[in-house]
Amino acid sequence: MQIGFSAPAGGPLATPTAMTRLAVEGEAMGFDYATFSDHIVIPTDIHAKYPYTDTGEFPAGSRGERHEQLTQVAFIAAKTRKLRLVTSVMVVPHRPAMLTAKILSTIDVLSEGRLTLGIGAGWLQEEFEALQTEDFAARGKVTDEYIAACRALWTQEVPSFAGEYVQFGNVTFAPKPVQSPLPVWVGGESGPALRRTARLGDGWYPIGTNPSFPLDSLERYQAGVAKLHGLLKSAGRDPAGVALAYRVQKYGAEVPAQAGDGNRRMFGGSPDDIAGDLRAMKSLGVAAIDFSFAGTTVEDVLAAMQSFRDSILAKV
Repeated sequence: MQIGFSAPAGGPLATPTAMTRLAVEGEAMGFDYATFSDHIVIPTDIHAKYPYTDTGEFPAGSRGERHEQLTQVAFIAAKTRKLRLVTSVMVVPHRPAMLTAKILSTIDVLSEGRLTLGIGAGWLQEEFEALQTEDFAARGKVTDEYIAACRALWTQEVPSFAGEYVQFGNVTFAPKPVQSPLPVWVGGESGPALRRTARLGDGWYPIGTNPSFPLDSLERYQAGVAKLHGLLKSAGRDPAGVALAYRVQKYGAEVPAQAGDGNRRMFGGSPDDIAGDLRAMKSLGVAAIDFSFAGTTVEDVLAAMQSFRDSILAKV
């Protein structure tokens, strides 16, 4: 099972020097991948409901300066040798399909095959409006079609595509990604996210603490996996061919002891408890789990990562 960490998108930990230290030293500690979040602009007046807080409010700490996601991924790719690079997640409708396919292919080639494409349809309507994307209400259809168009460009010798939102032909597209296929992890916990995974995903990549679709206990997560596997079988796909990945936003003593279903909430408690959760997830076939490590300085974050490695990962 691979273990990842989140790379800061903005603020004092996202300077070139700080980002490089976190990535290079995280790689040296043995972490397998880094994750990168995606907002291009942050509207000043937000009415859309953020999916991952009880109040629906977008956290104030996420509203400041932010790097463009794919540029940041390319930067870190150049600073590291083995670390995988996971978009967590790329909001697919924010960028034109053909340009996106080219950027992602370039990153995969220049990183020598280290990119994993985590995707989502997006939630922040005001950002869609600011970017002048396709209509927010159509974001699910747009996401599916853009990914299909990207895959045509990545796999077809003479690519062509005729969809509602994307049409092209009589073009060449090279170089192709190093990875064939370039892995696509579908983010989200809702029914539409599960159905999207069953249709086109190489992996399912939820966050455990969505109040509307919680996956915060082992029992809830198992039920989500069972639902996904049923959808995959209905789609004529082998569940063994779709990876399970999971994102943890908080862990340790600050996590409540009990989930909403009355069972133990995962990734709370002592290092032994968390190691036990990781072993349980591994036994379910989970291939990758990533964590956010808190700290106001690079030294703080690296110390938290080192402690996690020594006190938790060493017991898994």
